[in-house]
Amino acid sequence: MKIARFYHAGCPVCVDAERQLASSLDPSRFRVEVVHLGREKGRLADAERAGVRSVPALVIEDRVYHINFGAALSDLKS
Repeated sequence: MKIARFYHAGCPVCVDAERQLASSLDPSRFRVEVVHLGREKGRLADAERAGVRSVPALVIEDRVYHINFGAALSDLKS
């Protein structure tokens, strides 16, 4: 089973993307992990290593899919 990590910061764009995209992935093929970077600042480095530059973003098998634009990762660090 593939892991799909959905990174977001809790903004309206991110929450809508989570509802629309992350929840539509086939649970028999993907285990979805939702990471709220606004609450889990310790995961910012993980997101950066995965190639995430802004949120919301979905990472599947080392591929990053940036969705719209809610916030830059650099904005979440402060």
